[in-house]
Amino acid sequence: MVLCYHPSMRRSVHDTAHDPRNRLAMSTDAPFRSDRRAFLQAGALAAGAALTAPGVAQEAAAPRPPLPRRKLGRTGVEVTMLDQGTVRGPGYARLLRLGYGLGVRMFDTARVYGTEPVLRQWFEQQPEVRKEIFLITKDTPKRPKDLIAQLDRRLEALGTDYIDLFFIHGLGDDHSLDDAIGMVASKEAKETFEAIRRSGKARFVGFSSHHKDRATMISAAAKAGYVDAIMLQYRPWLAPDSALNRALDEAHAAGIGLISMKQIAGNVFGDRPTGDILQEVQERVPVLKERNLTPFQGLLHAIWSDERISACCVSMRNTDQLRENCDAARRFEPLKEADIRTLGEVSVAMGQTLCADCDGRCADAAGTQAALGDLTRLLTYYEQHGDRSIARAEYARLPESARDWSGADLEAARAVCPARLDFARLLPRVDRRLA
Repeated sequence: MVLCYHPSMRRSVHDTAHDPRNRLAMSTDAPFRSDRRAFLQAGALAAGAALTAPGVAQEAAAPRPPLPRRKLGRTGVEVTMLDQGTVRGPGYARLLRLGYGLGVRMFDTARVYGTEPVLRQWFEQQPEVRKEIFLITKDTPKRPKDLIAQLDRRLEALGTDYIDLFFIHGLGDDHSLDDAIGMVASKEAKETFEAIRRSGKARFVGFSSHHKDRATMISAAAKAGYVDAIMLQYRPWLAPDSALNRALDEAHAAGIGLISMKQIAGNVFGDRPTGDILQEVQERVPVLKERNLTPFQGLLHAIWSDERISACCVSMRNTDQLRENCDAARRFEPLKEADIRTLGEVSVAMGQTLCADCDGRCADAAGTQAALGDLTRLLTYYEQHGDRSIARAEYARLPESARDWSGADLEAARAVCPARLDFARLLPRVDRRLA
């Protein structure tokens, strides 16, 4: 659920200075701490900091009007175009308040993130906030009916009596394709989703997915007709005839709200570059300079130019990122197709570490059972998102066959990968960092 920034311009989440060289920072090297006590303590400290830090306190105390909104599919609810994703660490509570002060009204969390207690504390300290925001959380059921008990636990963790949008988290990660489809397109799923909505404990129900078969799952959900929203790994320059693009057309036509996540990572928005990469990107994509947009703001504008997408979920890790992204939302103007295509070509040329359009074709071409797309995605979590513990834990959960890329034709994999990932460079790093 994150878009990656430039680690060479990394800042601390406690830094409120405005150095333009650092505006795209996003990664952190701090290890992930998920225990409840650590998060509650961190939230208390950060809440105090939010009241005293220059600039941040004023913005949080005197919030600006909400960011521009879009309807979330057939729900009829209008959500802010920017959805504040989760970050882990002692600055999270402070960033929640600042995001709200800057106009964000859509916030994302999940059981596995361990961040729900921080949101609970925020609601206890400022009860009025809960009524003003659109709150998303997620859980990982084995069967649809498991969602009912899981929802009660999420409500308790968040300290609220309703969730706006309750997601099945990472659909496809722990199910066969047939079982994943059954989670959102079966009699049990229909009955469960309807029961949840009738209870009032969650207004809407859907799923998130970055799985290689998500196009098939999305298409099945569109045909079934009872999924309200989907959060998906996405990029704004999808091939028109790709399976994912066709599935998004089906979902949009069926009134399913679509939220973008994990859009891209690499030299432009993630890896440490050589040379002045930002200047190079602006030269190759002139519209950025014309509109005074950073490359990352340009990426957000490219995503929002797709009218099927209601919001972008972005994990913003410091105050500058929040300000820049909120500024991008307020200044949004659709980009022309040619500009979006050029931005995509530049991002591929600069080198990426995550293919947001992964559908498994890389492994097929390489003649391997290794999950090449998942391996590079987890490397991105580790190196660029700072989510080291989660990256290692998810890597450990993969079967041995999914981790073993020995003997794979990596050049063949690169040739068919939409993002042209350099697997020969990336996969040895996976072994060193995650094994």
